[in-house]
Formats: sequence, structure tokens, C-alpha cells
Amino acid sequence: MVGAERFAPYQRPPLSKKFLTERRAPETLLLRPQTLWRDQGVELMLATEVVALDLKRRTLSAVDGNGRTAELTYGTLVLATGTRARALTVPGAALAGVFSLRAIDDVHRLRPALDAASRIVIVGGGYIGLEVAAVMRQEGRGVTVLEAESRVLKRVTGTEMSAFFETLHRERGVDLRLGARLAAITGEGALSGVRLADGTAVAADVVLLAIGAQANDDLARRAGLPCSDGILVDALARTPAPGVYAVGDCTRFPSGRFGRQVRLESVQNAIDQAKAAAGAILGTPRPYDPVPWFWSDQYEIKLQMAGLSDGYDSAEAVGDRAAPRFSVEYRQNGRLIAVDAVNDARAHMSARRRIAEACAPGEAAQIV
Repeated sequence: MVGAERFAPYQRPPLSKKFLTERRAPETLLLRPQTLWRDQGVELMLATEVVALDLKRRTLSAVDGNGRTAELTYGTLVLATGTRARALTVPGAALAGVFSLRAIDDVHRLRPALDAASRIVIVGGGYIGLEVAAVMRQEGRGVTVLEAESRVLKRVTGTEMSAFFETLHRERGVDLRLGARLAAITGEGALSGVRLADGTAVAADVVLLAIGAQANDDLARRAGLPCSDGILVDALARTPAPGVYAVGDCTRFPSGRFGRQVRLESVQNAIDQAKAAAGAILGTPRPYDPVPWFWSDQYEIKLQMAGLSDGYDSAEAVGDRAAPRFSVEYRQNGRLIAVDAVNDARAHMSARRRIAEACAPGEAAQIV
């Protein structure tokens, strides 16, 4: 197992939640104890980047942290390269005090800067941006969230749920600005703030860029594998190259349930698609066509999402928004395609079952 990071495989969702606020040791995030890999005969090559893949020779070229190179041969290869923070190309983006958040080392760089800061600007009103905003407000720091779209969480939820979280954050003291487009990050040598496209200046000690993730499909693309904001695979996680599979956030796969190709950034997808690939490798194939699920923790609110709501034509709220314990059900042509639940685990679990029944799984799709 070759990984560019210096840590063994670990959980990423807590990075913007408990790991950030509780300052835990990296070992608390590990998916498995370090000894398991040795006991199972898995060789870990950490702090090592694969820089080239030769599909004809079935070889990988790797470079470790000391610049030493190695060539690895494979019979079966699984690409699980994940995502990286989407870059923002504005003046000042390279200033000290500007951060992104995707890995343990990002938190190690960000946390000391936050400790010394009283004014935080977060660019992006998605999961990570809002989760960090909640942590910072609970620590008593001033937070401004700049969202370029007309509402927060626009890519993943409907208007009613967006409005709920906008109200929640404003009530907790977040300066939330919608339709706010960043023109520049300002400072002479040291960060002083940001400037918006309308000329407005916002002071900041720290700027966090949280504008989404980009699939790490560069290695596959250079090798000649088909990619489209993700490595294209079939329902068994196979690429067109013999013996080469791809799993997790870096892939785009056909969903018969939702009638299109999808790329999912979630724990559920990383685990379940990897199981599908393992089954195919071991000769026990089971096509992968999931009901996706996601979650986000903000303050005392737990948002649990099932299905994919984009393309919905009707939405219905169920429960008590004031409690708050409610859900929003999304339908397309009368068919239930997604449910977002706030502080209601029972509604979430029921939704996963109901969506599975409403959205029948597709046949094993061919490689695209």
C-alpha cells in the first residue's frame, strides 16, 4: 500500500470537527492499529508518491520523501487516490495565513494559526466551511463566511435546509454573506484580510479556503485511463485497463438508481465501493449501485442525508423545525430520491430503506 501522506490510513471527517477542536493525537484517527497491517502481511510505503503508471508494463514509478525512486510491478492495481482541496487563483492566495483543510498535516498547520486569531474568514459555505465556522464560534472567535452562491450547501441540499443552516449560523454570530465573490486576499507580507468583487474589505487574521474538492485523477489521466472529474469505472470498480481498479472519492461510476454517472465524496462510498472492488478481484462480483448517505455536525445539530437530491421537483418538510427535529423529503416525478434529516436518526435510517425501494438498483453497467 503506497500513500503520499506520512500517516497510515485514517478517518478524514473528524478533521473539521472533533480533531480540530479537541486537538487529538493523529493515532486517534487511524482506521486500524498500526500492527494490523504488519500482521496481515501488508507493506506500507508511506510519505511516498506514485508519479507515473505504465499500463503496458504494469509498473509504477514512486518517489519517497527523501527523493529516492522505486519501480513497483503489479498484477492487480487499485487506485484510491481520493481528492485534494480545490485551488483558488486570486491575488494573495499564497500569503502566510491562508489555509485549506483536507489532511492531518493541514490541521497541524491551521490549528496554531487559529489559536492566535480572533477574526476568521472562511471562503465557501459547504460542509467543511460551515463545520469549521461552528467550531470557531464555539471558541468565541469572530467568523465571516463568504459564499459565492445564493445559498449555503447549494450543491448538496434543497432551499429549505439551506435556509435552516443560514439562520442557525447567523443566530450563533456568524457573519454569513451570500453572493459574495472573492477578488483578492490582501496583505503586505502578512495577511490583513480579503477584498470582495464589489470592493468590500473584510479584515482577517486567518483565511480558510473551503471551496470544494477536486478528484486526484491526474495519475490515471497521464497513464491514458478515461477520466471526467474522476476516474471512470464500471459497477465493479473496473477501469478499461486489465487488472486496474479505482475506488472512492477519485472515481465516477454509473448509478442505475439515479440514472447517471456520479462521483461521491463520502465515507460510505469509500468503504462500499472498495468492497465491490475486492469482490470483483476475488471472483465474487457484486455490482455497486448504492443509496448514498452523508452527515455533517454543526453545533449541536446533526444533519444526516440519504440519496441524491439534485434534480428534485418537489420537497416536503416533516417534523418540528423549531425543536429542531425534522426532515425534508425530495421527490422527482413522485419518486422519493433523497431525505435530509436534522437530529432525527430514525427518519434517516427509514429514508435509506425507502429510497432503496423507490430507486431500484441498475444492472451492472459496462465500462464507459
